[in-house]
Amino acid sequence: MPRNPQQSTGQDFARRLATLYAALFVTLGVQLPFLPVWLAAKGLDAQAIGLVLAVPMLARVFAIPMATRVADRRDALRAVIVVLSGVAVAGYGVLGLAEGLVAIVAAYAAASAAYAPVMLLADAYALRGLARWGLAYGPVRLWGSAAFIAASFAAGALLDLIAPRDLIWLVVAAMGLSVVAACALAPVGAPMTAAAAAPPPAGILLRDPRFLTVAAAASLIQASHAMYYGFSTIEWQAAGFGGTTIGALWALGVLAEIALFAISGRLPFTPTTLILVGALGAVVRWSAMALAPPAAALPALQCLHALSFGATHLGALGFLARAAPPGLGATAQGYLGVASGLVMAVAMGVCGVLYGRFGAAAYGAMAVAALAGGLCALAARRMTDKT
Repeated sequence: MPRNPQQSTGQDFARRLATLYAALFVTLGVQLPFLPVWLAAKGLDAQAIGLVLAVPMLARVFAIPMATRVADRRDALRAVIVVLSGVAVAGYGVLGLAEGLVAIVAAYAAASAAYAPVMLLADAYALRGLARWGLAYGPVRLWGSAAFIAASFAAGALLDLIAPRDLIWLVVAAMGLSVVAACALAPVGAPMTAAAAAPPPAGILLRDPRFLTVAAAASLIQASHAMYYGFSTIEWQAAGFGGTTIGALWALGVLAEIALFAISGRLPFTPTTLILVGALGAVVRWSAMALAPPAAALPALQCLHALSFGATHLGALGFLARAAPPGLGATAQGYLGVASGLVMAVAMGVCGVLYGRFGAAAYGAMAVAALAGGLCALAARRMTDKT
């Protein structure tokens, strides 16, 4: 039986997009768990590591709106993704050669300023293209999560074999794969019509209380992961866990996330309800982590990543897909990215101080941030119920 050309084209689009997600998340799978280890190997203490991880997020505040606005105005999602991916490769290469706190902060800020918009633009590209073909986001995005698992396992195993100072070159190589995948992206659709070529003013989003409340909710819940992203690997190393075990713990959290993404198209929840569920999972997770749980409890707590990150992410993107005006999809992603970056920068800096003084008890502050995000999600849910 001949294949449906429309279906075939949609599947090709999804395959190429899944490849991009996989390449981007290989980069993240090495960087997120193990960059703090690399920074420690460069001689930085906990407060300096918190500073390094926080400052580049401020650079994103300027880079993300510029990149997303250009992509919307010129209808150039693919082109901007390709260019920024190439800049990120160069940035991480310079970071690998940097010595001293100031040079490391500057190089990491430059690399992050290029990498962060790529992730957001990939989501904007995905929402626009997948909607055209009637395909769900979660089953495509899960390939990025699967790649994260493979990368964190591989980097964890290599951590037992290579010098921690060499981990950065794995990030550079992975980002190079992202450039190749970006160049192979399929067209997202027909050129924009003349009417759509002039999108509405971006300020319309900043006057929408539903958008602002959802952005606050998602930003606070995602920022509650700052302690986990910045210091969990260091904490687990201090507890005597080997690199392979640490990689497995990170991978387990993402496996739970993949399971949620796989069934996301059949979930009966509204976007704001998903964010609320994410907040609940985060409060439980970080409250337990603050109590220094036994090693046997860590796998179950890691599975809550499906809620604390996965449900929050799906809810935020689902809201944007419904609420962003035509022609402002990437801009809406950019505003959300800026809000998340600012809140995460503050959280990461605070975590550097709190972890240096109180150790794992600093997770308690993350539980408070998640609770605040949950209250915002509840307010957003009530607003959307009335409209």
